[in-house]
Amino acid sequence: MLLLGCLILLAGSTASGEDLYRTAQLLRSKHSAELKQLAEWCDGQGLREQAEKLRQRFGPRDPYKTYLPVLPVKVGSEKPPADAPPRLVEWHERWTRLRRDHSNTLYGLAKRAVRQHQASLAFDLVLAAVAINPDHQPARKLLGYQEYLGRWHTLFEISKLRAGQVWHAKYGWLPKSHVTRYEQGERTVGGRWISTEEDARRHRDILSGWVVRTEHYAIRTNHSLEAGVALGAKLERLHSIWRRVFIRYYATEAQVISLFNERSRSRMVRRPPLNVVFFRDRADYNQSLRATMPGIEKSIGVYIEQTGRAYFFAGEEYEERTLYHEATHQLFHQSRPVALDVGRRANFWIVEGIAMFVETLRREGDYDVLGGFDDQRLYAARYRLLEDNFYIPLDQFTTLGMQKIQRDPRIATLYSQAAGQTIFLIYYDGGRYRDALVAYLDTVYSGRDTPSTLTDLTKTSYAELDRQYRRFLEASVPKSSTPGREQ
Repeated sequence: MLLLGCLILLAGSTASGEDLYRTAQLLRSKHSAELKQLAEWCDGQGLREQAEKLRQRFGPRDPYKTYLPVLPVKVGSEKPPADAPPRLVEWHERWTRLRRDHSNTLYGLAKRAVRQHQASLAFDLVLAAVAINPDHQPARKLLGYQEYLGRWHTLFEISKLRAGQVWHAKYGWLPKSHVTRYEQGERTVGGRWISTEEDARRHRDILSGWVVRTEHYAIRTNHSLEAGVALGAKLERLHSIWRRVFIRYYATEAQVISLFNERSRSRMVRRPPLNVVFFRDRADYNQSLRATMPGIEKSIGVYIEQTGRAYFFAGEEYEERTLYHEATHQLFHQSRPVALDVGRRANFWIVEGIAMFVETLRREGDYDVLGGFDDQRLYAARYRLLEDNFYIPLDQFTTLGMQKIQRDPRIATLYSQAAGQTIFLIYYDGGRYRDALVAYLDTVYSGRDTPSTLTDLTKTSYAELDRQYRRFLEASVPKSSTPGREQ
């Protein structure tokens, strides 16, 4: 399934790139027709499961969602067993050939796009190629993966494996020789083995908690080693998705172009690990942060810009959406240099709005998905505008800085509007304002914004954007139901 037109920060054509976009759309139509033809052949052969798999590929996608393929780790698709009937073998050969040929065509078009200085389109095409054929080596390498021992790994993972370590789903990176003893309930500290009970006693205080290191995070926790590892896996998933979706926020066009040239490929600047603290419970979270952040009791997770850390706690109040929201703030602040006063004077709504967009992350089939009219954030935005008739016009909303929004007694309602208007800028009219949103985020996080920045970048008056936003939400109302109240 081609991703064109779906990816925020990777879409939006210019005059010089229109022919390439048209070519890409024609390729999409051709590929869908080939998939449909193969599905019909499967029907005739009695291969119902395979036919359904193909129809899911070329079936309609929600234009108000962003789809990112969940890339398999294992190299090579599953082959039919040796005693498989000929029709099943033929299906696999046809399917493999179709994916290989189409992914090669897309990657070739991506290289053409780079030569025409269409770096964003080129990266979009690479993602489409690897979605169709996860074993496309040039596309995988461009995304930072290499084949190693029959699996796709990052360079960080390969360095760990070569050092004799393995990734354990419960215990994180361990020397291979330690796995059995860990699974038997032992732990190693300072070169000697101790019991899990002794290990827990030693790490009960957050200052002496376990430190779980993943490729991009250092997680300190006094809950348990296992909880830190599980949190690290979720954060790495978010990090991978965020980097694919927001590449044009943290990378220049020249850096994206260089990814296509293996000889002169420049690596992104390796940044320090992102620090996360995960407390064993709400009481420990409140006690540890109360002096630094008055009112911490009202939160269920927070990123503190001054410390450069995100803080969460285990228990019934833990929410994955909050994890993704606050971790997104951390990614936008620490993936590149930013101003010290992001959103302090004005335009704070987009800082929260983009985090609320990312918190919509969920798994749908073989894709990680963002956005959608069916998400609670857009549901709430729709209710506030269409039922409560609450709306702050953009010419006023953009003047509000962080303190004005966070101290406003209507903060929940303001956040609903921020979420709705962010999703509007991403998906309205096929993504008309996506490029402007890229520039808007860059300007706000660089500290160069003014209250007129958004209207200047969209080349559309705030009054017209207000009208378009209303039409956008009116179009999202389900025909069979009336939206209910959401906080």
